[in-house]
Parts: sequence; C-alpha cells; structure tokens
Amino acid sequence: MNTKKKGVLIVVALAVVLSAAATARAQDAPADNMQIVLEKVRADKKLLVAQNMQLTEAEAKAFWPVYEQYQDELFVLRMRTVKLIQDYVDAYGKMSGDTANKLLDEYMTIERLGPKLRQAYLPKFRKVLPAVKTARYYQIENKIQAAIMYELARNIPLMKATE
Repeated sequence: MNTKKKGVLIVVALAVVLSAAATARAQDAPADNMQIVLEKVRADKKLLVAQNMQLTEAEAKAFWPVYEQYQDELFVLRMRTVKLIQDYVDAYGKMSGDTANKLLDEYMTIERLGPKLRQAYLPKFRKVLPAVKTARYYQIENKIQAAIMYELARNIPLMKATE
C-alpha cells in the first residue's frame, strides 16, 4: 500500500475513533452536527475502499449496495462500542465490581458479534465480487478495524485496581 493510501487509512481510522469519542462526549451538541461528522466519516471510509478495491463498473454496481448494508450493521456495532466507552468513562473514578462485570460482559458480546457479522456478509460479498477482491475488501476492513482498536487501546486508560 503506498504512502498516500496508508495516510488515508489512518485518517479514516482516526475519524471513526474521534467521531465515536465525540458522540460519547457531545450529548449536548445538536444532533445535526453529529450526523454531519458521521456522514463525513462514512464518506471518507467509502473513498478509501473505492481507491483500494479497483472495481470494474459491473463489480461496483453489485458491490456498493452490499457494502452499504454491511456498513449500516457495522455502524450499530460501533455505536455499542461508543456506549461501552462512555459507560466506562462515567464509571472510571468509582468502578464497582458489578459495573466492571457489566462492562466486561458487554465488551465480550461486542467482540463475539464482530466475527458473526463478517461471517454473515462473506457469502454476500462473494456473490458480487471475485474471490481475490472479496479477500482484498476483508483485508481493508481488517486494517481499518486494527487502526481503530489501536487508537482505542492507546487512549483508554487501564481500570484502577481497587480490589
């Protein structure tokens, strides 16, 4: 992947993380502003995917509707992650054992749902793309997810050990 594409990947990942953090923090902000940010993130990600997929016109016509459906479901999962982070932030200074257990259970649920979603969409992507391009798309999504997880891990402090 060339430097420009790597840069776009990093920007998209950071935008997703930042928009998630902004969503969690900006509960007093108007909904329209958040919607604009989220639409921008989705557009940037779509541009990154388009630049890296090298789809023919016929492939693009079949791929983009499946991509949009997948992104809609992925968005729901990412919003659960945002809520989890917000719940963690809210409880950080006064973490109880019960709260820690609830947060961990939600985290594990989210972690299980990601692979299930990817697996559910694999036949749909295989139906509209050749095998190599399907694998390439999953690589792109994996790189974006890895960048997001890195940024989250880097920015979320460890839970205070109180017990």
